Amino acid sequence: MTHAPGTTPKYADFEGLRQQAVALRWTYDRIEAELGCSRSSVSLWVRDLPRPRPRHTPEEHRALMQDGLARRRAAEHDERAGIKRAARDGVGELTDRELFLAGVALYWAEGSKSKPYDRRERAVFVNSDPGVIQVYLAWLDLLEVERERLGFRLLIHESADVDAAHRFWAAIAGTEVSAFAKPTLKRHNPKTVRKNTGDDYHGCLVIAVARSAHLYNRIEGCWEGIVTQSAARLR
Repeated sequence: MTHAPGTTPKYADFEGLRQQAVALRWTYDRIEAELGCSRSSVSLWVRDLPRPRPRHTPEEHRALMQDGLARRRAAEHDERAGIKRAARDGVGELTDRELFLAGVALYWAEGSKSKPYDRRERAVFVNSDPGVIQVYLAWLDLLEVERERLGFRLLIHESADVDAAHRFWAAIAGTEVSAFAKPTLKRHNPKTVRKNTGDDYHGCLVIAVARSAHLYNRIEGCWEGIVTQSAARLR
C-alpha cells in the first residue's frame, strides 16, 4: 500500500512500508515518492542496512566527473567565443577619428609620460601584446609618422630565446631584425617563479619615435580634451 506524498499512513501500515523501503534500497527521494513517506521515516527504516553497492568503481566515477567537467568547460568556451565574436563583428570598420581617439587613449595608458618636474616630451611606447603594438603602429601611420623615425628595442628575460623574440616582433612591426637596437636583458632570479615562459613568451617591444616633442604634446593635449569632454558627461 502506498500513500500520497505528504500524507501520514496509519500506524498499522508502517511495518509493511518499512519492509518495502528496505526491499527497495533506492535513494531516499525515490523511496519517499514511491511510498509516500516522510524523509525521517525512510531514514529510520534503512539506517542500519549496509550501503548499496556503488553503481561505479572509483575510477569510473572519476572518469565520469572528468568527462562532465570537460563538457562544461567546452560549453563555457563556446559561450565565451560567441560573445567575443559578436563583439568583434559589432565594431565594424574604424573611421580615422575613431582610430585617432583610440590611439590617444592607448598611448596615455601604456606610453611614457612627462612629469611636471621632468619634462622629456618623447613618444616612447612599451607593450608585450602583439595586438596592442599593431594598433599603435596603425595609429602612427594615421598621424603620418614616418617609419624611418621609429626605433625598436626588445625588453626580455635573459633566459628567453632572444633571437626568436627579435624575429617575432620584426614580423609584427613589419621591419627587419637589423632595425632593432641592442636588447635590454632582465637578469634571471632563480627564486622567482615566472609564468611568462615557453614559446608564447616574446618579451616587450619598445617603440621610440625620434624628434617626437611635437607629437608628444599633441597626444597630451588630445588626452586633456578627452578627459574634459568625459567629465562634462558626468554632470
